[in-house]
Amino acid sequence: MMKKILNRKKINPSEPAFTGVKHEDELSLQEFKYNAEECLENPDYAPQDFQGFQETEHQCWLNIHGLHDVNTIRNICVKTGVHDLAIQDILDVNQRPKFQEYETYWFFTLKSILPANNSIIEQEQLSFILGSNFLISFQERKADYFNHIRQRLRNDEGIVRERGTDYLLFLLLESILDNYVKTINGIDGEIEKLGLIESDVDPSPSILKTIELYKRQIHQIKKTILPLKEYVSKIEREKTGFVQKKHLKYFYELRDLSLTLIDECDYLEVQLESSINLFFSVQGHRMNQVMKTLTTVATIFIPLTFLAGIYGMNFSHMPELDWKLGYLGFWLVILLVFILLLAYFKKKKWF
Repeated sequence: MMKKILNRKKINPSEPAFTGVKHEDELSLQEFKYNAEECLENPDYAPQDFQGFQETEHQCWLNIHGLHDVNTIRNICVKTGVHDLAIQDILDVNQRPKFQEYETYWFFTLKSILPANNSIIEQEQLSFILGSNFLISFQERKADYFNHIRQRLRNDEGIVRERGTDYLLFLLLESILDNYVKTINGIDGEIEKLGLIESDVDPSPSILKTIELYKRQIHQIKKTILPLKEYVSKIEREKTGFVQKKHLKYFYELRDLSLTLIDECDYLEVQLESSINLFFSVQGHRMNQVMKTLTTVATIFIPLTFLAGIYGMNFSHMPELDWKLGYLGFWLVILLVFILLLAYFKKKKWF
């Protein structure tokens, strides 16, 4: 299926367009308002009831499933004060992961993946709007990665209800990276099953095709992880922003995890590249063995064919034809040449 590409030459930024695939699920909103004392949950928040984030007594998290309802997404963003360009980036699912700082909020967008159980990695774009006391998360569809975070909010587990939305953002990003960890581990396990480092593996085109598939997947994963490391570097350079100083250490942890995943991707890429080189070396070695065998057989039969050709000529006067032991002598010469050539090739270690 071809991707729908945003035509930025013709489109009006005030009239955004969704570039993804419309899913069967309708757009839905879930709202959490929490502080250290309580957590108020609205699992079926009506979009028309949203009037922005006015109160300051609670931290607010608004999660949105579904981006195909462009008007609803735009209305929510307008009531929050989100810029038109950021709205278009939310709806453009082919947008490169990015971080943009605005006066009253930060805008994040990145890719998330589901742990791969087959040869296809499912990818989804996630966007975040982080303000002083609110966080909005946008998901393409109901592929929920955040149930455990909701459970922490409901049951007051951990410190999430004592902290601001910047810490909540850390938990969401950590959950996304956890999916990357599972996916990379899954690919690593599949590579081990192939037994690529074993010398007796048949370098068939199907295995080489599988290796190329894993290389593309790893490259795709690495490309989507790199921007997150850049996000943390930008947050680290911010003197005043929407991430509290006491929470910076958590984002540094995300940076370290991103670097670990990138290192793992580099290792797998090197392993796959080495496997391809090994396969071609094994294939070349086998081809050399075949050519050596064919050359040995051909070299042995060349002189034998020469002798047979001589005595196959139709000359009238060939003295050997009249000898009583001529036929036996011919075969003795053939055997002698055959044995001498075998001994010579054996000495040269051709076989």
